[in-house]
Amino acid sequence: MKRFIYSAVLLFFSVSVFSQIDFGVKAGYNSSVGLNELSSVTSGNYNVDSIRADVKNNFQLGVFGRLNFGKIYFQPELLYTMGKKEYTVTLQDTQNQSASYDKVVNISNIEVPLLVGYKVIDLIKMVNVRVFAGPKLTFNAGSSLKFENLKNITVDELEKDVKNAQLGLEAGLGVDVLKFTLDARFNVIKDMYQTKIQDVTVDDFQANTIVISLGWKLF
Repeated sequence: MKRFIYSAVLLFFSVSVFSQIDFGVKAGYNSSVGLNELSSVTSGNYNVDSIRADVKNNFQLGVFGRLNFGKIYFQPELLYTMGKKEYTVTLQDTQNQSASYDKVVNISNIEVPLLVGYKVIDLIKMVNVRVFAGPKLTFNAGSSLKFENLKNITVDELEKDVKNAQLGLEAGLGVDVLKFTLDARFNVIKDMYQTKIQDVTVDDFQANTIVISLGWKLF
């Protein structure tokens, strides 16, 4: 993975010497609430205090390059993402009784989105509005998970499985004003933090999240 990261950084700096390529830095807020948990927003369980906790725990930072072909562009990125996600898992045990536990994931990942975009509004170098989508490679950089509040199940029955890498999808809307770039993204990735019982996966779902990021074009 280190060789891949070094190659990606070298690529970013190498291509930036061309006039049609932008290079910049960015930082963002990575929400732990996705489509599977939108009900917590409407019910009021996800509130201002929840957002403050997310901002503290869930963030990303990195670099991006943008190769422009008129209104179409290609934007690779290299990001470090950190976060924390907690949710309750309910299942049936071997006696067909209900069992549950809280799953706590501490996220530490390297992400490489490879995005293709289209400039819906393009006013020279002043303002543009963009839509984009593409695959995103995610590499584990030290993530961990643990179990809490176990009911009718023991921790010895649960097996942790943290994947080294996963491939996901990302899409969103962006706005550029002068050197600033603001993106709102929705990403879908298969859960990297699976739980198994006797080698059978019992907790594996699409980890859908929303990301808001602000960038600055260095040149």
